[in-house]
Amino acid sequence: MVFALLLLAACTDTARYDHYQSVEKPWTKDHIYYFTYDIDDNTVPYDLALEIRNNDLYPYQNLWLLCSEEPPVGPMTHDTIECMLADDYGAWHGAGIAIHHLSVPLRSRYRFPHKGQYTLGIRQGMRDEQLNGIEAIGLRIEASR
Repeated sequence: MVFALLLLAACTDTARYDHYQSVEKPWTKDHIYYFTYDIDDNTVPYDLALEIRNNDLYPYQNLWLLCSEEPPVGPMTHDTIECMLADDYGAWHGAGIAIHHLSVPLRSRYRFPHKGQYTLGIRQGMRDEQLNGIEAIGLRIEASR
């Protein structure tokens, strides 16, 4: 009985926010994916990660993402993030066989400056106007341990 309770506790998902969106194929430069989430407690540190799912047909080693974050108070911020999806030999990072899932840390032990609703916008920043091979993009937020 104790083992079952420990197993259940170990499997409990600690995510405050965990949402994916299927990427429209091809992913055009002008298509932005939005993730809107609420922060009720800004005294707690959080870990934020981008979640990327790609297939074997993705033609590159990396993926450049243009991110914009709109906080409940203050100006919008912008950042460019390079996600390394494969090593120098073409082996995919992350888990999976035909669809590969990679978690890319954005912020670690981050304390949001304000309570309220935040929106993160993500668009592809590759040179290709149309990008194939990305299946889904996601955002995961969990309390730091």
